[in-house]
Amino acid sequence: MNLVRPLLSSAMPMVCCALLAATACGRPSDSEADGLSLSSTLGGGDTAGYLRALEPRVFAFPEDHGPHPGFRTEWWYATGHLQSSSGRRFGYQFTLFRSALAPSRDESPSAWATRQVYMGHFALTDVDGGTFVARERFARGAAGLAGAQTAPLRVWLEGWELAGGGSGDGFPMTIVAEDDSMAIDLTLEVGKGIVLNGDGGLSRKSSEPGNASYYYSLPRMPTVGSVRVGDETLQVSGDSWLDREWSTSVLSDGQVGWDWFAIQLDDGREVMAYRIRLADGSPAPESAGSLIDVDAGIHRLSFGQELQIEDVGTWVSPDRVVEYPSGWVVRVPEHGLELHLEPLVQDQELRLTFRYWEGAVRVRGSGRGGPVTGRGYVELTGYGEAAAVPR
Repeated sequence: MNLVRPLLSSAMPMVCCALLAATACGRPSDSEADGLSLSSTLGGGDTAGYLRALEPRVFAFPEDHGPHPGFRTEWWYATGHLQSSSGRRFGYQFTLFRSALAPSRDESPSAWATRQVYMGHFALTDVDGGTFVARERFARGAAGLAGAQTAPLRVWLEGWELAGGGSGDGFPMTIVAEDDSMAIDLTLEVGKGIVLNGDGGLSRKSSEPGNASYYYSLPRMPTVGSVRVGDETLQVSGDSWLDREWSTSVLSDGQVGWDWFAIQLDDGREVMAYRIRLADGSPAPESAGSLIDVDAGIHRLSFGQELQIEDVGTWVSPDRVVEYPSGWVVRVPEHGLELHLEPLVQDQELRLTFRYWEGAVRVRGSGRGGPVTGRGYVELTGYGEAAAVPR
């Protein structure tokens, strides 16, 4: 579910407005990208005029793959594990965020008039090379620089894009992103299909009414395409996990960050879990997760007896600013699962405008039938003075 996204529901309007106003090209300078922290950017914010996630709703597809401009923030969030024919392994993260600066605006003849801003994150883990690279872009939702549309599905930020196929259900989807040092060009099939998280797609993040998102996932999307690293392009295949969320407000006072886990087991099941952390380090009562069966049946899990997460190590950023957990045990006692997660590369920290750790992990453990293996992605936000980022 990528709780980085909830963070942005409050933080993005303030941050994007300041950054975009300061940079004509829509990208932050080095000095502007320094010093933004979760505590300084998260605030209550004025939610007047925006729609709120207050109760379960009826989802409609493919329409809900597209934008929901009545809400303040939403994101299209893909992570995945890929492998070349020679066995070279990669992890990738591709995210496009939309954030509204106001619930409505006066009409203007200017091509630059907009109340929407977009942020993109693109990261690639070269597992066998032991390297990790992350990039960021910002743009106004105007003059063709960035935008989102429903029919056909297309979300873009300059040359970065997620698009839907020509069929009636919007699949397959394609992801294209390129930077001087890396690129991806991927096709994602529907795979297991759409899973509604939380209460029929309503994911509550705190006890306050409306502090919630509408949230669904496609947890196992067969993926093919290409990865470019430097001047080398490789054909790859694997599986992706796509998260979609939209909301207006999420975190409450005293909630400082979250840890998010998306696990794909080799037996065809998935586990999604998020631990919202309070100021004293304890999990908020709204922390939760789900176990997804091979046939896409969902077992909702509450934190505590049904779902447990244990940190088993730490990693300190190269500049000694932030210490993160590094290594976890995820337990689902009722189903006999004990999963040990280990980063495939230790340094998968995105030191961007917002600072957070998000990376590919290997999964080993046990279940009722014996040993269990798999792969996953973990996101860690709100650690350290300068910490904060998307999901």
